[in-house]
Order: sequence, then C-alpha cells, then structure tokens
Amino acid sequence: MSLRAPEGKAAVAEVSRHRQLTGFWHYALLTAAFLSIGLSAYQLFSIGRLMSDSDFLGGIPYDFSHSLGFNFNLLGLQYLYLLLLMLLPFVFIYWPAHGKAPKDRVPWYDVVPFVMTIAVGIYFVWNGGRILDEGWEYEVPEEHFEAVYLAYILWALVLDATRRTGGNAIVTIVALFSIYPFVADQLPGILLASSPDWQEVGTRFAMGEEAIFGIPMRAFGNIVIGFLIFGVALQHTGGGSFFLNLAFALLGHVRGGPAKVAIFASGLMGSMSGSVVTNVLTTGVMTIPTMKRVGFRPAYAGGVEACASTGGVLMPPIMGATAFVMALFLEVPYRDVAVAAVIPSAMYFFGLFMQIDAYAARNKLSGLPPAEMPSLKKTMKEGWYFIAVFALLVWMLVVLNQETIAPYYATVLLIILNQVFPYHRWNRQKFVDFIASTVKLFAELAALLAGIGIIVGALEVTGKIGNLASDLLSVAGGSNVVLLLMGALTSFVLGIGMTVTAAYVFLAIALAPALIQGGMNPMSVHMFIFYWGMLSFITPPVALGAYAAAPIAKAKPMAVGFEAMRLGSIIYFIPFFFVFDPAFIWQGPLEQTALVFVKAMFGIVFVSGALQGYLVLLGDLGSGVTGWISRFALGIGGISLATPGNDILGVTNWELFGFAAILIVVGLVTGYLGRQPATARA
Repeated sequence: MSLRAPEGKAAVAEVSRHRQLTGFWHYALLTAAFLSIGLSAYQLFSIGRLMSDSDFLGGIPYDFSHSLGFNFNLLGLQYLYLLLLMLLPFVFIYWPAHGKAPKDRVPWYDVVPFVMTIAVGIYFVWNGGRILDEGWEYEVPEEHFEAVYLAYILWALVLDATRRTGGNAIVTIVALFSIYPFVADQLPGILLASSPDWQEVGTRFAMGEEAIFGIPMRAFGNIVIGFLIFGVALQHTGGGSFFLNLAFALLGHVRGGPAKVAIFASGLMGSMSGSVVTNVLTTGVMTIPTMKRVGFRPAYAGGVEACASTGGVLMPPIMGATAFVMALFLEVPYRDVAVAAVIPSAMYFFGLFMQIDAYAARNKLSGLPPAEMPSLKKTMKEGWYFIAVFALLVWMLVVLNQETIAPYYATVLLIILNQVFPYHRWNRQKFVDFIASTVKLFAELAALLAGIGIIVGALEVTGKIGNLASDLLSVAGGSNVVLLLMGALTSFVLGIGMTVTAAYVFLAIALAPALIQGGMNPMSVHMFIFYWGMLSFITPPVALGAYAAAPIAKAKPMAVGFEAMRLGSIIYFIPFFFVFDPAFIWQGPLEQTALVFVKAMFGIVFVSGALQGYLVLLGDLGSGVTGWISRFALGIGGISLATPGNDILGVTNWELFGFAAILIVVGLVTGYLGRQPATARA
C-alpha cells in the first residue's frame, strides 16, 4: 500500500481567496516567476560582480555596460526594488480586491494598481543608484521632487497588497503604525516621540533601508526566497507523499500509530510549507481520519494535528520566514538560529509523543493492521533521494555556512534526481505548476514582509526605537520576570491579529532590547518571542491551526482548540526554560546543556503522564481522589524537574530537583495505590 499526500488541498481550501488566472495573465505570472527566480540567483551567486569584471569574456560586457552608464553589479536596494517590481503587481491580479470581485476575470479596478505598481517600480529601479548615492532617503533633490509623491503611492500600494494577502487585521495594525509618525509628538506617556515632516516620512518609508525595504524584505530577498523555491520543489516532486509513507511505514502499526504518524509527518512537512495551516490541510486530511478510525476522539485527533503542524514550523532545518528575519536581527548566520531550535523542538515533539502514547495506552488504541502499511523497503527505494537532498542542505548550512545559496544547490539536485527516477517525474504541465506555485508564494510573502517593514520604519523615523527599551524597563519596574510575562502576553495577543513574522518584528524592536539590557541572552530572548507568537495557533479563542483541523475532524473548533492547548502544554513552558538557562539553546558549556536537557526530558515524561492519566511503567493513574492527587503531584513535580535553576527565579538546580523529587514520589505512591490493575496491564 502507498499513501499519497494531497499536496493541492491547501490551494483548494483557499481557492475562494484567489483568482484562477488564464490566458495573458497566466503567461505574465509565469514570466514574473522566471524573472524573479533568475534575479535572485543572479544576485545571490554574485553573477553581476563577475560580469562587471573588465576581464569577463574579453571585456565586451564590461565595455557595453559602461557605455550605457549601467553597472551589472546591483546594489542591495536596487535588487529589492527590482524584486518587488516583479512580484507586487501580481498581488493585485491574483488576490481580488474584495470577496465579491470576479474570480474568472480581472476587473479594471485590479488592473489599475497592477499598472501603477509597475510604473512606480520602474521609476525607483531606474533611479536606484541616485537614491543611494545622493541620500534621497533624507532629502530629495528639487528636480526630482516627484519621488516624494511616488513614495506615498508605493506606500499605499504596499498597504493594499498587505490587506489582500494578510487580511484586515494585519493591515489595520500596519496602517496605525503608518499614521504614528504624523501624530507621535501629540501622544502621551511612553508613546511620545518626535514627528518628522511629511516629506521625510514618505522618503524614509519608500527609499530607506529601515521600512518597506528593511530587515523583513532583506531577509526575503537574500535568504528566504531560496528556501521557498526548495520547499515548493519538495512538494511538487512528491516529498509530502514520501514523508507520509515513511511515517506510516515506521509508526503506523504501533500503539496509537496514526497520531504518532501525524507528529513525524507534520514535523517534516513543516520544512516544506513553513505554514501551520498549510501543514494541517496537507497532512491532516490523511492522518485525522486514520486517527479517528482506530479510536481517537474527533476533537483529540484534530488537536494532535494542530499541535504537530505548529511544531513543524518550529523545527530545523527550515523554520519559516520568521527564523530568517531573526537571523538578520541578531546579525548571526541562519545556521545559529536553526541549531538553537534543535533542543526546544525535540522537547516539544517528545512531549506530544509521550502524551499520545499515554492516551493510546489508557484507551487501548492499537495501530493500523500491517496489511494497510506502506512497505518501508519500497518507500525508501522510491524516495531515498529526498533524504539525500536534505542531507546536502544541512551540510551546506551547518558545515559550509552557505545559507544563501544552499537551497539553490539542493533544489537543482532534487529536480535532477526527480527526473532521473520515474516515480514522480515531471512533464511540462507539472513544471508549469511548480513555477506558478513558486511565484504565488513569492508574491504573497513579499507583500506581507514589505508591509511588516512599515512597523519598523515608523519606530525608526520617529526616533522612538532608541528609548523604547528604557521606557519598557521603567514600566516593568526593572523586573525581568515582569518583562517576560509582558512579552509572553503581548506576543500571544499580537500573534492573534498579525502573522507570526509581524508579531516577532514588532517585539524584536520594542521588547527584545529591554530584556537584553536586563542581562538576558539575545538568542534566548528572540527565540522566546518567536515561540510565544506561534502559540496563538493552538490557543483559543483564535487557534487557527485548530480551526483548520476542525472541519477535517468534523469536530467543534473550540473543542479542537482546547485539546490542542492541553496536548501542546509543554510549549507554554519551553520558552521560559531557554530564557532561564540558555544552555537549552547551546549557549553555554556542553555539560550544562546535557544536564538541563536530560532533566527536562524526564520532567516531560511526568507532565505528559499527569495530563493523560497514564504513566509509563506504572499504568493508569485512576480517576478517583488518589488519581487526581497523583496527577497533580506528578504534573507540578515534572515542571519543577524540567525548569532550570537560575538567578531570575532565585533557586538553584538542586533546590528545584529536591522539590520535584518529593512531589514525584508522592505522585508515584498515590498513583500506584489508586491505579486500575486492568488498565495498567494494557
């Protein structure tokens, strides 16, 4: 038996948001795809620098370019202008202006912003060199004053593109930040800042390197774009089917197998999509019905998939756009961010696995019959090269530190191997589908990241970014614990209305410097913000991951959300762990990392047992008074054991260990006395 991941489900589920392009628009989109992919490769492989060499091909290209006054070697801002020119116009074509707009044709009111974006983009590309050389960001020459008005037009177009791709919630937040520079000098308290004149605001937003073309867009143009190409190629070459088959072949037959498959498959799929909802829609349509078939409750099955898909986006080696933006904020290689996420993601998935195993044992849920399992030998024979390509990617990231070009090499190798072997070989239509899917993803993310950059620009142009950290420290009374709790709550709330990247960018500017000034490790602080922003996907009342899983599970979204919240409970603590002790993210001696990791894993075993009422080697903890006492003691004891001792809490590792040991012994004794023998033997 072989299972096939329905990799088009995400597109089908969101078809109402998109216009189906045909004819001229379809070919225009494909042209934009080839140009944007080619441009990114041209820039990141430094082809322009080679062509600018006077010795290149006997000096002919060098002489030709200089006769035109053109330099093949694009500067950073010129490259981003060109990239946005190729992608942003198609946001207005592919995403209709409103829900009632026609989907089978492109109306005039969507063509207008398409043409305007191209016209404005050409102007800024043509004048890119002057903008940088003459500092138009601060003062535009009188003879080019039209650039100020065009900057505002570009600003408005980016806002509309953000609305179309991200929704009303995020564009409202970005719009409020857009207005902030004009009224900052009239606001009270912590919001008070200087207000530049209207010309400077416009030029800084559209021509500076801290707003529309700031860190988020630079991350997209320099790093993210290559990984997006790789992710789409992985999906279109059958990577989803391979990882799903591999998960079923390895785990489908064990106790609660389909739920464990969801953990394994969704974790790997996260490296392709970078999206929680897309993860749910692709793997969930296979795993959720299978979980229900072996006895998992519908809401529980949906919660498992929501949690697994959320964890997939947090798992290296590819963690979604936010991790790449984080690397630029921290000014470290992306490799460092990916390595830092290894232990936290392992802890999260281990907690999920232990809870599912306990639930399956307590409810006597078996795996699938061997006859229904894909053959491991056949699965590996047909898809071994997916693992080989991942190995190449990881080697280039970790050993060679070639993060900008690694995904291009991995993609080329993947496509070549895919065409050599007959299992998922592309024909012309499949290649076209790959190209079209790539540019649609490019356009969506470019629009969102350009909009998110405005948040940074608003704080930068007002000068608020310089004293925000000290203001927040003052509000928190100098307490790091209060700041952490403020950060956790704010990250979660912003994660409800914004994308995770937008929430992260805002707090990386507003909160992270205050925590770092308070003596905390920079990587820990930024990872803390990232993780708490992701929690909105599994936490009611929003819980987008749970809402995506609910229709597949045929359960109430809120019920799925609460199950996901319980299953993913360990993720609420993990961010505090690595802030309290950076050894969790390899920021410290190796022996300290080993100690805190082992303690945490044992603690997770007890917490998982307490949440599900079943502990490995002990059995069912019962449902009477002794059972609840046991679960409470094991839960608090497990958290205490997993939590590292630190100065922030004012306790040592040994003090926490002693407290945890007492509670765990109480929990084990009461659990043994109150256990149900029949279930315990199951």
